[in-house]
Amino acid sequence: MARERQRVFLLALCLLSLSLARAQEGPVIRSEVDTTNIRIGEQIRFTVRVEADTTAQVIFPEGQTFAPLETVEALKTDTTIRDGRMELIKTYALTQFDSGNYLLPTQRIEVDGAGFFTDSLRIAVGDVAVDTTAQKLYDIKASREVEAPPMRLWPWLLGLAVLALIGGGVYYFFFREKPLTEEEQEALLPPYERAMLNLKKLEESPYLIQDAFKPYYTELTGIVRSYLEEEIEVDALESTTDQLITKLEIMRDAGKLNLEPGTLIQFQKILQTADLVKFARSRPEMKQAEADREAIRNIVERTHEAIPEPTEEELLQQEAYREALEAEKRKKRLRIAGISLAGVLVLGFVGAVSLYGFQTVKESIFGSPSKSLLEGEWIASSYGYPPILLETPEVLLRQEVPEERLIKAGIQDMDVFMFSDPGAGVSIFARSMAFADREKEPDFAQNVEEVLTQMEAQGAKNLITKQEEYETKSGVKGLKVFGSGRFTLPDSDEQHEGEYTILIFGGKGFMQQIILSWRTDNTYNEATIERILENLDVKLSV
Repeated sequence: MARERQRVFLLALCLLSLSLARAQEGPVIRSEVDTTNIRIGEQIRFTVRVEADTTAQVIFPEGQTFAPLETVEALKTDTTIRDGRMELIKTYALTQFDSGNYLLPTQRIEVDGAGFFTDSLRIAVGDVAVDTTAQKLYDIKASREVEAPPMRLWPWLLGLAVLALIGGGVYYFFFREKPLTEEEQEALLPPYERAMLNLKKLEESPYLIQDAFKPYYTELTGIVRSYLEEEIEVDALESTTDQLITKLEIMRDAGKLNLEPGTLIQFQKILQTADLVKFARSRPEMKQAEADREAIRNIVERTHEAIPEPTEEELLQQEAYREALEAEKRKKRLRIAGISLAGVLVLGFVGAVSLYGFQTVKESIFGSPSKSLLEGEWIASSYGYPPILLETPEVLLRQEVPEERLIKAGIQDMDVFMFSDPGAGVSIFARSMAFADREKEPDFAQNVEEVLTQMEAQGAKNLITKQEEYETKSGVKGLKVFGSGRFTLPDSDEQHEGEYTILIFGGKGFMQQIILSWRTDNTYNEATIERILENLDVKLSV
C-alpha cells in the first residue's frame, strides 16, 4: 500500500514538472506562404503563427511593411487555446504588379515588448503570357471627336412646370382680382345709396301680397336703422324706439342733424307701428304699409340732406384712416407673397436636391472654389528648362531657391513653379533642374523618398504609396508615384483626406518633377487633376 502511494506521488510530481517546464517555454514564431510563384496581380497568402503563453501580449506588423510587395488585406487574427498555451494565426494577402524576383522582408513580431523576426522569402512574379496566335493584335486607333450626349432636359422641364404651377396657384388664390359678388358690391356702396337700393328691393318683394307684415316691417326698420347708424354714427340697431328718437333729438338740438320736428314725429309713428306689428301681431292696411315705406324713403332722403358737410379736419381723418387701411392691406399682401415665395423656394430646393443631390445644388447656389477652378479659363504654358508643358487653371508662380542650396546639392540651375488654392484644396508644383555634372543620372527613388519625407514634415499622415511607369501624350516615359493620405491645411491644424501624384522624368544631367495634391471631398478636384494629367508633357532636350 505504501509503495502504491509512493508511485502515485511520483507520477503527480512528474506531471507538475512537465507543466511548469511547458509554461516557462518562450514564444514560438513560424511563418509560411502558400506559394512563391505568382503572376502579375495575383495574390499570395503570408501566414504568421505565434505560440505563446495565454497572458502574453502579441503585436503583429501593420500597414505597408512588406515592400516591395503591396499589402492588399490583413485578415483578422485567429486565436486558439490549447494545453495552457495560446496560438495566434495572422494572414496577409500580398501582391505585386511588376514582374521580377522580389524578397519578402522579415517581419518583426512583438511579444511582451520583445521583438521576434520571421524568415525572409523569395517571391517570383511572372508576366501574363499572351497567345498572339489566338488573340490578334491591332494598331491603336486614332482619337476622334464625338458629339456630347444630349442634355437631359426633362428634370429641368419638370421643375419649371412645378414652379409655374405653384406660382399660378399663389396668384389665383391671393393676388388675382376676383369678381365681386352682389352682396360685396352692395356692401361697397355708400350708406345712402345702399339704403335706397334696399328700399327698392323691399318694394319689389312679395311680403305685402302674402300678408307677411312682420318680415316686411322688420326689414323696413332694419334698413333705416342701419342707414342712420352708418351715416350719422348713432347707435340705432340696439336702441328701442324711444331711445332712438331721443338720440336723434339730441343730435338735432346740438346742430349735428338739421331735421324738422315733423320728420322725427313721423319717423316715431312708423317705428311704433312696426313695434306693434312685430310684437303685438297688429295687421295694418296694405296702403298704410306702402305709405310707411315711402315715408321711410323720404326720411332717408331728408336725413341725407340734413347731414352737415364734413369739416376739413374730418376729411383729413377719413383720408388718414383710408391710407392706414390701404397700408395694412399692402402689408398683408406682402406677408402672403413672402410666405408663398418661401414655400416655392423650399419646394424647388427639395426637388432639386432629390434630382441632383445636396452637394451639387449647394455648389450651384453658393458657388465652389473647386468648381470655379475647373470651369474657369485654363492657361497652357511652359515652365523651366528643360521645359515642362502644363495646362492649369491658373499660372504657376516662380519660387525663389537659395543659390547655396543648389551648390550644396550639386545642381547648376533649378526652376521652381507653384500654384496652390487652399479653398479648393488643389496644389500644383513643377520643378526642372540641371545637374552640375552633365553625366549624372537622376536617382528617381531617392527623389521620391525626399518628397514623401517633406510631405510628412508638413503634416501629412497615413501616406499610402504606389508606383508605376508613366508615359506622356508625346511618348516620354517616366515614373509615377501616387497614393492617398491625410494632409494638413495651410495655416491650420485641420486635416483632410486627399490624394497625391508625383511624376518624375529625366536623363543624363537633368531631372523634371511634377507634384499634384488635392482634396477628395468633391468630384471637381478629380476632374481638374485628370485634365492636367491628360495635357501634361515634357521635353528632354538640354
